Amino acid sequence: MISAVFFITCAQLCLAAVPIEQANWQATFTKFNAKGTLVIADERVTPAKLLVFNPERAKQRMSPASTFKIPHSLMALDAGVLKDEFQLFRWDGVERSFAGHNQDQNLRSAMRTSALWVYEIFAKQIGEKRAGEYLQKIGYGNANPSTDKGTYWVDGKLAISAEEQIAFLKKLYLNQLPFAKEHQLLVKDMMINEAGKEWILRAKTGWEGRFGWWVGYVEWPTGPVFFALNIDTPERMADLYKREAIVREVLQSIGALPAETD
Repeated sequence: MISAVFFITCAQLCLAAVPIEQANWQATFTKFNAKGTLVIADERVTPAKLLVFNPERAKQRMSPASTFKIPHSLMALDAGVLKDEFQLFRWDGVERSFAGHNQDQNLRSAMRTSALWVYEIFAKQIGEKRAGEYLQKIGYGNANPSTDKGTYWVDGKLAISAEEQIAFLKKLYLNQLPFAKEHQLLVKDMMINEAGKEWILRAKTGWEGRFGWWVGYVEWPTGPVFFALNIDTPERMADLYKREAIVREVLQSIGALPAETD
């Protein structure tokens, strides 16, 4: 059951700081021939800085695609349709375009490879009504899990903005989502992409087909740096590398990730 844990509202979390438009980030988007938006909330400093490229698009809601695997995993754990991270889901034998999907999965592998079919199982067992209740509780975008076809977080009506992604991530970072703390800690552990001596990068990609996401945060001893990017992907899979490349370059420019070395 959803626990009655208090959580901070979006306005308290991400809009307390006045957004500072970063027109200079256009150079990075141009370098990668990309159109989109990037929001960074830097809490290593006081007061925190909210940095935004393309503020109009940062407010635009769109399908969360596989970034939804973050809250969806929490929903599945809370609803009891998933016992733990080790529960095995047998591959159904259907050949899918991503090789990593064509095998048995557990929660970690499904998150890592973005195995859609596993989360389709969760969605069916949770049901639309209960999913809507969860989405309302966590204040996730428009909180609409309805769909005419396909999955509601890719092809359906669920939509969230880059600004709202930041707000959600802050609640998760603080363990202030209305889910068991151990479940929030588990999902954050599964989000780890990379780590150094003093920092940890936790993130998740998403791709709807027409556009792609990369959302997450970098933990530092002085505080976290949250980010949410979405870009158009007219060249489809050929554009997907740009999601991480753009964010990494910008994070490096503000010292939120160490510069890459040869």
